[in-house]
Amino acid sequence: MKQTFDLAYSSCPNDTFIFKGIAKNFIDTRGMDFNIFLEDVETLNQNAARDRYHITKLSFAALGTLLDRYALLRTGAALGQGCGPLIISMPERQIDDKKKPVVAVPGLGTTAYHLFRFYMADLFSGLDVDIIPMPFEKIMPAVQDGSADFGVIIHEGRFIYQGQGLEMRADLGQWWEEKTGLPIPLGCIAVHRDIEPETACAVQTLIRESIDHAFAHPGMGGEYIREYAQEMADDVIHQHIGLYVNEFSRDIGNQGTLAVSTFFDHAARAGLIPRVDKPLFAC
Repeated sequence: MKQTFDLAYSSCPNDTFIFKGIAKNFIDTRGMDFNIFLEDVETLNQNAARDRYHITKLSFAALGTLLDRYALLRTGAALGQGCGPLIISMPERQIDDKKKPVVAVPGLGTTAYHLFRFYMADLFSGLDVDIIPMPFEKIMPAVQDGSADFGVIIHEGRFIYQGQGLEMRADLGQWWEEKTGLPIPLGCIAVHRDIEPETACAVQTLIRESIDHAFAHPGMGGEYIREYAQEMADDVIHQHIGLYVNEFSRDIGNQGTLAVSTFFDHAARAGLIPRVDKPLFAC
């Protein structure tokens, strides 16, 4: 009898690239069926807080608040160098040039927001800011129309902000790498702790096989990726995948594990997540 699981991930090209082998039946799912849901990351974070999915993409920041209910898989994660969120603004603005700047962020449960908090505490301690959470695709327009002074941008925003007349004020990923010497933990795949470890391991292996298939056959499933990235040019899609899908996606490894534990330690000390005495990994 086949097992059926709710599997949720984002519509971003890195996720559709990783999961196209499963979604399009390019690989043998070994007796597992999946009900697939595609949402923006902050919606995935919020739905996981409601125990909505068996297997889900999460920001590492959200996982930190949900470790009592979800455990990390070693595959499917987005970590790396040079791929972190950016703080952007209109030209000639600086973060400390206004008494209380308004900053648009892609959700309070996102890794981007946590990194912003770490950065501000490190370099601008005591500066008061107004935070406005919003979907990531609305951040650059908010900065352009003046409803936000600064924005923390993620995903394809890295590749297109200059064409929108915006300038970078800080690279939060670069700051993290220089501060810790570790890759940036952005997003991950987690399974609900109700799932047996043996099943979680089988899902983990399946995701790795889907990644391997995607790299071996990059042209297969291209229409699936483009279906959910209709506003992106092909070169931006390829840049996006190249930046966020790497060896850490296949296996988080020792360095990736250290990056995650260091991130959680920073977040716990900042009061952003609780400390939870449960195993980090599902298997």
